[in-house]
Amino acid sequence: MRNVLYRPPDQRSAGGNPHDHGLARRVLMGAGAGVLVAIPFTLLLLLVESAWEPLENLDRNVADNLNQAAQGHSARVHALEMLAIALDPWVFRAAVVAVAVWLWRRGATRLAIWATLTMVIGGVLAVVLKLIVARARPALPHPVAHASGYSFPSGHALNSFLCVGILIMVFLPVLQPAGKVVAYTVGAALVLLTGYDRVALGVHYVSDVLAGWGAALAVLAGTATAFEIWRREHGRPSSTASEGIDPDAADEMSRPG
Repeated sequence: MRNVLYRPPDQRSAGGNPHDHGLARRVLMGAGAGVLVAIPFTLLLLLVESAWEPLENLDRNVADNLNQAAQGHSARVHALEMLAIALDPWVFRAAVVAVAVWLWRRGATRLAIWATLTMVIGGVLAVVLKLIVARARPALPHPVAHASGYSFPSGHALNSFLCVGILIMVFLPVLQPAGKVVAYTVGAALVLLTGYDRVALGVHYVSDVLAGWGAALAVLAGTATAFEIWRREHGRPSSTASEGIDPDAADEMSRPG
């Protein structure tokens, strides 16, 4: 009998390129993560739209209590208003744009594009969601501040969370452990302070702020997943959350000049 040597099956014909399977798994995992991130926001939206009494009571009680605490204290109101200016969405956006320009000039173009697109997507999403939900702002007996437009979600809360998240994810590859702790601490403080300021001024409910944070997290998760898929398609090793969005850009960011 003729001796036939064993020939392993071709990977492409027997099931495709293993890198394609890895990418497919990555896409499915990313889609699953996006769904999980979107669940809390969707739930909150449904509760707001259905006028769920416990949530309405929470929103109303917090708004009333903070508004009463600010009444008759012009210095406190002035401080909150100055804080609102310092934490305006355009301040956070300007920081992201400045970093994106800096990254572009250093040759980290893909990271600059990701940061800019993520910021734009989040900003557009905030406007679209406000128009869809069309929730009125808190109507208080004696308001200490006023704001135009709809209330849900809070654009200040969304953009602060989104832009802080972008900056942290950009710089994680070049930060030492102590620097990462500082970045997360300062970032969390800015996000929380922005949310508190909007509720304390009586221009947003607590649920508006929570919705803004949830929407921002969903945008970050979605664009980060898309960027990771792009990296895998171009043969780059997978990255972890602690390494930031693009560990390959560490050299461009850390070189002098």
